Formats: sequence, structure tokens, C-alpha cells
Amino acid sequence: MALNTSAEAPLPVGEVSRLIGGWIDRLGAVWVEGQITQLSRRPGAGVVFLTLRDPSYDVSVSVTCYRQVFDAVADVVSEGARVVVHCKPEWYAPRGQLSLRAAEIKPVGVGELLARLEQLKKSLAREGLFAPERKKPLPFLPRLIGLVCGRASAAERDVLENARLRWPAVRFEVRNVPVQGVHAVPQVVQAVKELDAVDDVDVIIVARGGGSVEDLLPFSDEQLVRTVAQCRTPVVSAIGHEPDNPLLDHVADLRASTPTDAAKKVVPDVGEEHERVRMLRDRARRCVQALLDREERGLAHALARPSVQDPHRMVDARAEEVTALLERVRRSLRHRLDRADSELTHTHARVVALSPAATLKRGYAVLQRADGHAVRDPAGVEAGEVLRARVSEGEFTVRVDV
Repeated sequence: MALNTSAEAPLPVGEVSRLIGGWIDRLGAVWVEGQITQLSRRPGAGVVFLTLRDPSYDVSVSVTCYRQVFDAVADVVSEGARVVVHCKPEWYAPRGQLSLRAAEIKPVGVGELLARLEQLKKSLAREGLFAPERKKPLPFLPRLIGLVCGRASAAERDVLENARLRWPAVRFEVRNVPVQGVHAVPQVVQAVKELDAVDDVDVIIVARGGGSVEDLLPFSDEQLVRTVAQCRTPVVSAIGHEPDNPLLDHVADLRASTPTDAAKKVVPDVGEEHERVRMLRDRARRCVQALLDREERGLAHALARPSVQDPHRMVDARAEEVTALLERVRRSLRHRLDRADSELTHTHARVVALSPAATLKRGYAVLQRADGHAVRDPAGVEAGEVLRARVSEGEFTVRVDV
């Protein structure tokens, strides 16, 4: 319940601490999981002090327990171990400190860890974080490679040396972080985010040597997996050796079996590329030479044809045919003209024979009345009527006398 306070009527620190303690005392016992980062077992002391840390979110809380509670698991629990604690929150009012009073401590075994990782793997797979279509291709020759690894570690040396042996001009942006323990997850996550924000970084390698299941747990952390899934830069996982399989391998765009393998997959070998360029150049030269040879053979074959060697030969051979055809056309035309002339002569003769003028030349005359009509019947004229007589050589008038 909220308290009624003001600047004129504040609560004393002791009262605030007492109220917080009263509220916390009403909380029940809970089961808490974490990783032991500090452990204090003073000889003869009846209380053991330890710090329980959540590596994913960089949160710690103090835990106290009676010596007999811790002695029950002392042989299997040490700093760095993951444990499950049944405890009740406590508030130490004089110092304003929160702690947990442990009544039971259980170590988290490897089998249980693997079972939890399998459950997390299935959950993330259902979200599609491991889907092949999410994988981004690596560049052929990265301008700058981001490397996340332990300081002065064998993994760092293997990646740098092998990459520079393959391509001496390769450049790296290295982030040295803890690769195991309680501080590993937040610092690896931060390093990956920093490198992903650098525009020149074309690929990020997260590398670490082999180790136990517990040592590799940071690389199966859900926060790290989601961070890598959100990266715009391709990420290569090079954790442990061939049998090791943290969840980072599934979400990364490429999995390398070792740090050395990562260098080989990310950086091309300059010698191999020179040899590949030489082979491609030779292949191109052979292809061009084969094309030139084929075209030269085709040209030679074309030039060997008679029509190309003696282009007038075909014209000369056809010239006689043209002359013969021309003469044939002339004869045919002449024959047609002669026949047409003969037909015209005969037609003219027939026309002349049938012409009235020819009849007039034989002594006949045509009598026409004044209106131009020919006289065909003697009954059609009257006595004294003047007619016009037309003969072969001209015409004259005549008078009818009955």
C-alpha cells in the first residue's frame, strides 16, 4: 500500500527499511537457479556466504546458508557451478541489503543441463531461428573480419595466423572477452552487437577452443542466440571441436568445426585463387583459340568454293542461257507480230471489201434526200424532188422525173 509522505513529512530511513523488511518477510520460499560466483567457507564459521549470479542478465544476489546445508553438496559444488537453491528472501534492515537464506542446495547435473538445452533448442527452432532461409551468405573476400574470442587464446591465434597465411592483407577487428564463466554471456553479446554496428565489418567470427559442457554453456545461452539471430552481419560459429554442438552453431549463418576451420571458410587462399585465376585464364584462352580455329576453318572452306574463287564463272555459265532465252523470246515475238500482221491484212481486206466506198467504186451511187436519209424505195420520192447522188469520186444533184 502506498504511504502518504511529502517533503514536509518524510519517513526516516529506518522506517523505510523496516517497512521493506516487513513486506519481504511476507514473501514465501522460492526455488532459484544460478551460477555460484563467490564462495566463502570460513573455518569454524556456522554460516556459508556465496553469490548466485544469472549469467544471461548480469544480475547477482547474495545467499547465506547454514554450514550443514552446504556441507551436503560441498563435494560436488564449487565456484562456477550451476545450482538450484530453495531459499527465502531476507532483508537486513541496518544495511538495507537483500539476501536469500538457503534451506537446500541442489547441483544441476550435466544430464539435466543437456535436457534443458534440448528443450530450449526445440523452442527456438519452433520460432524459426534455425531455419535455413534465415542464413546469410558470406562475402567472397571480407574487407574487415570481426573476431570475438578470449584474450591471448589459442582460438584467437589459430584464426589470425591461418587467415593471414591464406590472405596476408586480411584485416581484423578483435574483441577480447571472457569465453566462460558468469561474465561470458553479457560480454560476448556486447562484443557481437558492437561489431555488427561497424559498417566495414563484413563477417563476425565467434571463436573458442574446446571444453566441457559447463564451459560451453555461455554459447547456448538464449540471449546470445537471439542476439546473433538479429545481426545484419553474417556470423560464423567456431566453438570447441567437432563433437561440440552449442546452440550458437544452429543460429549462426555458418558453423565451423574449429577456429582454424573458421579461418579457412571465411578467408580465401591467395595461392588457390591465383591458381584458379590461371586455370580460368587458360580455359578462356583455349575457348577463344578454339573459336578462332573454327572460324578460320569455316572461312577457308568458304573461300575454297568455286563461286568465291571464280565469281564470274556462274555469270558466264548463265550468259549463254540468257542469250538463248533472249533469242527465243525474239523469235516468239517476231512470230506473233508476223501472225498479227497477216491477220490485220486479211481483216483490212475484208473491211475494204465490205466498205460502201468499194461498192461506189464499182459504179454504184447512193441517193440521199435533203434530210440526209438514203432513198431505198422509189415510192418514197416525189416528182420534181431534188436528190443528192453520191458516187465514188464525189456527189451531184438530180431531179426526179416521173
